[in-house]
Amino acid sequence: MAQDPFFSRPHVVVIGAGVIGLAIAWRLSRRGTRVTVFDQGEAGCGASQAAAGMLAACVEAEPGEEKLVALGRASQALWPAFSSELERDAAMSIDRRCEGTLAIALTADDRARLDHHLGFQRALGLPLERISAAQARAREPHLSPNIAGAVFSPEDHQVDNRKLVTALRAACISSGATIRERTGVARIVVSDARATGIVLRDDTAIEANHIVLAAGAWSRRIEGLPAALRPPVRPVKGQMIALRMDKTSPLVRHVIRSPNIYLVPRHDGRLILGATVEESGFDTTLTAGGVLALLEAAWRTIPAIEELAIDEMWVGHRPGSRDDAPVLGPGPVDGLVYATGHHRNGILLAPVTAEAVARFVLEGTVDPAMRPFGIGRFALAQAAE
Repeated sequence: MAQDPFFSRPHVVVIGAGVIGLAIAWRLSRRGTRVTVFDQGEAGCGASQAAAGMLAACVEAEPGEEKLVALGRASQALWPAFSSELERDAAMSIDRRCEGTLAIALTADDRARLDHHLGFQRALGLPLERISAAQARAREPHLSPNIAGAVFSPEDHQVDNRKLVTALRAACISSGATIRERTGVARIVVSDARATGIVLRDDTAIEANHIVLAAGAWSRRIEGLPAALRPPVRPVKGQMIALRMDKTSPLVRHVIRSPNIYLVPRHDGRLILGATVEESGFDTTLTAGGVLALLEAAWRTIPAIEELAIDEMWVGHRPGSRDDAPVLGPGPVDGLVYATGHHRNGILLAPVTAEAVARFVLEGTVDPAMRPFGIGRFALAQAAE
């Protein structure tokens, strides 16, 4: 009997059905690759569900992050085509919005910090503009009358992350990928320095030609790799709040960054406030202190939020690596590709990560933008200590 051509194709297993794993699976399956995605929970319900969806490569740029900024800018350039193709494949909108981002200074000290960062950011060629307090309030009339100044970033946009993961799941399925939810992976099978498959928690063995480790904050928990080759990724807890605006007359229209807070408006009337940064493992507790800190910081920026209803509160776990940059690309184990540790940039970096990983799997080519983020950098850093 002739073999079904579907099963004769190379098989790629993706561990993790967050935005990164789903984007990679979509790009691979769209090009005819047989892909199976495994997740211990439901697709898109980890950090991808908890995020705010900011696509902020410019205004968040910090000294020492030059290579990460370059990766973020490369991904920003991919976002328009990525979102258009995804909306077409998924037959739904992901609400990518292009109003830009305002970074607000509440005090003279805040303004000095903004100016310091602006000098660094402009030296990288980033398109940022210093504007006055009056100009900022012209864009956002409900800003505090006491703000000391602002920076406008016209190319730092946003997307509704929850719609994004729903669309990626639908696009994966429509392009032929298989998604196995609530199916945890226990370990990666390595034989003669090559990854050959996985073993599920129920002891089922699955063979694969390539394995993509994209399990976010849970990536280090997947067994089978030597300790030195498990990505040094930890959960970084973040508490978040959604307030309810009048969607016909929203209080906020731009993404706003202010000391200790960001505010992200949605078309459906939600206003996302985030996020705390806590080294608390996988703790899921909402705390009075965390909620108070978010509401106070938001109120200092937009006093009128005190009239808004609280719509939702939640906790997410960013996948933070040892240097808070992603772990991307191949390593010493043939057949294994890393795509994890994106920390606060998973939504922003989804297009460039998906393209780079798909290209490596299909062609064996390591994208230059991905090279600085290989797992080998941690071994080099340890040897230098």
